[in-house]
Amino acid sequence: MREFSLPALYEVPADGNLTDLIRRNATHHPDLPVIGRKNSAGGWDDVTAAGFLAEVGSAARGLIASGVQPGDRVALMSRTRYEWTLLDFAIWSAGAVTVPVYETSSASQVEWMLGDSGAVAVVVESEAHEQLVESVRVRLPQLKHVWRIDAGAVEALRAAGTDISDAVLDERSGYAAADSPATIVYTSGTTGRPKGCVLSHRAFFAECGNAVERLGPLFTTGENSVLLFLPLAHVFGRLVEVAAVMAPIRLGHVADIKNLTEDLQSFRPTMILGVPRVFEKVFNAARATAQDTGKGRVFDRAASVAIAYSRALDTRSGPSARLRFEHRLFDRLVYGKLRAVLGGRATHAICGGAPLGERLGHFYRGIGFTVLEGYGLTESCAATSFNPWDRTKIGTVGQPLPGSTVRIADDGEVLLYGEHLFSGYWNNEAATLEAKSHGWFHTGDLGALDEDGYLTITGRKKEIIITAGGKNVAPAVIEDRIRAEPLIAECMVVGDGRPFVAALITLDEEFLPKWARRHGKSGTSTAELATDPDLVAAVQRAVDLGNAAVSRPESIRRFRILPTQFTESSGHLTPSLKLKRNVVLKDFAADIETIYTTH
Repeated sequence: MREFSLPALYEVPADGNLTDLIRRNATHHPDLPVIGRKNSAGGWDDVTAAGFLAEVGSAARGLIASGVQPGDRVALMSRTRYEWTLLDFAIWSAGAVTVPVYETSSASQVEWMLGDSGAVAVVVESEAHEQLVESVRVRLPQLKHVWRIDAGAVEALRAAGTDISDAVLDERSGYAAADSPATIVYTSGTTGRPKGCVLSHRAFFAECGNAVERLGPLFTTGENSVLLFLPLAHVFGRLVEVAAVMAPIRLGHVADIKNLTEDLQSFRPTMILGVPRVFEKVFNAARATAQDTGKGRVFDRAASVAIAYSRALDTRSGPSARLRFEHRLFDRLVYGKLRAVLGGRATHAICGGAPLGERLGHFYRGIGFTVLEGYGLTESCAATSFNPWDRTKIGTVGQPLPGSTVRIADDGEVLLYGEHLFSGYWNNEAATLEAKSHGWFHTGDLGALDEDGYLTITGRKKEIIITAGGKNVAPAVIEDRIRAEPLIAECMVVGDGRPFVAALITLDEEFLPKWARRHGKSGTSTAELATDPDLVAAVQRAVDLGNAAVSRPESIRRFRILPTQFTESSGHLTPSLKLKRNVVLKDFAADIETIYTTH
């Protein structure tokens, strides 16, 4: 199939903007808890719809009093926390445009985003963020205000805005129209400088309205809740923020995922938002704990039953009587405990950013926790396709967002059309014209549609490797499969212009000590383990599993284990954890050369 679309389930308002949502909630559900705010004791204090509107209004008044004008850009640089959502809606209520900045950004990145967007103000979270901004402020003549959350930014805005009347606030809240910019989200930038994607209020309405309607049972007001721990500077996090307010359902924020298990168990969400690495780590940690307590064989059998049970659900006959019996047994022994780790109430997760893998997808559905994979980009206001809650096809990224179209070009590129698409790149008309043609956005991703319109992503056009023998290799398929193994942190396929395909591999720093202890190698350094025969053999088994998914010319013939990590701080990963391949190729050129010259 070359093209597939679904009719819209939600009609985007002809006019109006996202601030209409919080006024509607306060009118129709004034006492409904719409946000759970984490307190110092580790519990959660509820913020009602009426209370949230009042707090947003107070902060918006402060922005107006401080000179923020309609259409001005105001930046937010903070971890995921209640104030992020509060200030996001306050900026919109002042008639301004939010510019998210990753809290891990470097000085040069901060300077670029604040300067390119022409931000007149920025709200940062910490003293370190404030110092970072101040270090480049001399080159940002338009930047007039810097407020700091942990130094009382919200309180300062509230105090500054006491003389702003309701009439002025109402006028400002109604300033933006549906096609006005709501936010400028800078792409993570795997190559070159980040581009600012302009997303309108219409784009968020179309995205969130249709997603909430299609996933209706997961967004039931008064029943459902979601805990957000992904960065709100990433459009995926913003999708959930706005969708939760639109529904409305209760929303919680977590700034530090080190205590994520405790936060899940105290907040007890019904839905979780995550990237594949989160769900891989939950599985790997549970398996490692079982092995350490002598229950590894029981866990492995339980996992096999869960996977078989889920696969059987997709057959005409369904699970056999024996399989149903084993599934009930392991539900009491294993699956219930795993669901408790996720808070005990969560039935679904929305997952994006990279493929989860068919095996893990079936495992989670088999334990009673369905992971709905989706696909999207900053330019598509997050999810442009996702698996519906009632018709999941594991291994795919689902059907198009209702009201939009997915087309597969002759060269296999995925093209998108719909109201949810970005308006263009800020201050970059040339890039906009290159990416959008006659309303169609060229994603740069390669994919295929099945007979039911379910999309599968197979790689990126720019990441295609052409070996010396002329074989085209899309690295994503084999990389994702290898990275799913507990021992592997990252895998990057190389081989452009080379006689065969190879890979650079890094080891998971959390799992590696457990592996070392289990194999009697505790205290051995990562550098020593990188050449240890037993560990090399374990990595080879992971590579063999990856090779099983591709043809022989596409398979990895040799690999090199690096005694280091690819991280955001090292410059090898984007904030959304995508590999910066050009940087890795440059920094590890000697290691790659060794692969092809050492025999």
